[in-house]
Amino acid sequence: MDNILEQLEKKRIVPVVVLRNIADAKPLAKALCEGGLPCAEITFRTEAALDCIQIMSEEFPKMLVGAGTVLTTAHADQAMKAGAKFIVSPGFNPTVVKHCIKKKYPIIPGVNNPSDIEAALSFGLTFVKFFPAEASGGLEMIKALSAPYPQMRFMPTGGITPENLHTYLAFEKVAACGGTWMVKDELLKLQNFEEVKRLTEDALRTIRS
Repeated sequence: MDNILEQLEKKRIVPVVVLRNIADAKPLAKALCEGGLPCAEITFRTEAALDCIQIMSEEFPKMLVGAGTVLTTAHADQAMKAGAKFIVSPGFNPTVVKHCIKKKYPIIPGVNNPSDIEAALSFGLTFVKFFPAEASGGLEMIKALSAPYPQMRFMPTGGITPENLHTYLAFEKVAACGGTWMVKDELLKLQNFEEVKRLTEDALRTIRS
């Protein structure tokens, strides 16, 4: 698990993707990789999600593909079998967390309050998703939570944009940010993968600046 989390920290951005069309999996993965960000969290919000995870994992084996919006232990098992390298959940579900730890699946549960953080710590987790980030108080809330829990590292997701990305990442307790702006629905509907690549390159330039 530590290795996967280290990889996420190095990438700094995790594109959060809702894929409705299996045919989009390969060109999207190609666009992200060519844009310099071989990473994606494929959300379990559509029937195509599982197949897309498998396609991206098989066609781009060096890509860090994870499964998001994992709400059940069955989804966690299916995702890992399909090739997902990590699991992300929107909230803290003790059943799912316990299952993933037992199976040695890297798990990043969602939190947005002290009770969730203490639940994560009770399972030995120090890397969590802060969701929904902007609606839950944004960076100021993360800073407030970091004071009593200095060992915790956060991946804020929800409301992250090119405009506030750098501000989040400048805080030492933010390991990476999850974002959807590079892979918005309208871009996928239009199959505008060149724009996905361009937005990915822009995001990386923002980090480097």
